[in-house]
Amino acid sequence: MLVILILGTGLLPGAEAPSLPIPTHENISYGPHARNTLDFWQAKGDGPRPLLVYIHGGGWLTGDKSKKGPAFKPFLDKGISCAAFNYRLTPEHPLPAPVHDAARAIQFLRFKGRDWNINTSRIALTGPSAGACTSMWLLLHDDLANPVAVDPVLRESTRVCAASVQVGQTSIDPSVIEGWLGPNVLKHPMIFMAVGESSIDAAMRNYKIHRKVYKEFSPINHVDAKDPPLFMTCSAEMGLPCRDAGHGIHHPVYGVKLKEKSDGVGHECHLVVPGVSSSRKFDTGDAFLLHKLLEGQ
Repeated sequence: MLVILILGTGLLPGAEAPSLPIPTHENISYGPHARNTLDFWQAKGDGPRPLLVYIHGGGWLTGDKSKKGPAFKPFLDKGISCAAFNYRLTPEHPLPAPVHDAARAIQFLRFKGRDWNINTSRIALTGPSAGACTSMWLLLHDDLANPVAVDPVLRESTRVCAASVQVGQTSIDPSVIEGWLGPNVLKHPMIFMAVGESSIDAAMRNYKIHRKVYKEFSPINHVDAKDPPLFMTCSAEMGLPCRDAGHGIHHPVYGVKLKEKSDGVGHECHLVVPGVSSSRKFDTGDAFLLHKLLEGQ
């Protein structure tokens, strides 16, 4: 089966959000929390359909599945089903809550594979900012399936076949990203509220407590040669050190660092930074997703 998972908005900052078609299934509960809801758009076609799942951005602090979604229609027109979901937000629900909610959403979609005609062997991810960070973590992380879980949803795989992401964070570890980008990046609330702190000073005072979480949820720490392919789109603002928190949290250096590591271990990774880097094989992230999701259909 082929499933596409979208994380984030699928848009670069400042881009207009396309209007979304009416979902086939709307506000379906995939977990116990009130924000564990998803929408599903079922594509037409012979046999089980690929699925594209969207995870909204917003620094894990804000956002909604219905806002600034990607252009689903071109995928639906190609016979690819789509989904989008909400998840718990920080700082009320610090890591691992937002990312583990995303993992459960994938498991739930696989669980519904027969009912919703999903090709569960093809799941791809897309999304911007925190949605991109979550997408990359899921793409690169080991499977979270628990074959002996009482809950049948948790027995399903969290693995996906590809991800196309935009302006995502490949590390959220302040001890790492300050060296990459300069001190201004640490002013962004995503970094300290991810671990439930109210300021970067508090996060750094308690860094020993949070160190494992920061390292675990930094996608760059999970790359190996066996991971599925990744396409990253970044902004062109390469200036260093970053001028402010907003520049720092979406800086192209995140993509450069992951691309370097992927190349070093033999992982397929495409990086687009306008005027700096391009993919030799795919012009856009959508072209990459269509190829990976429809391959063998």
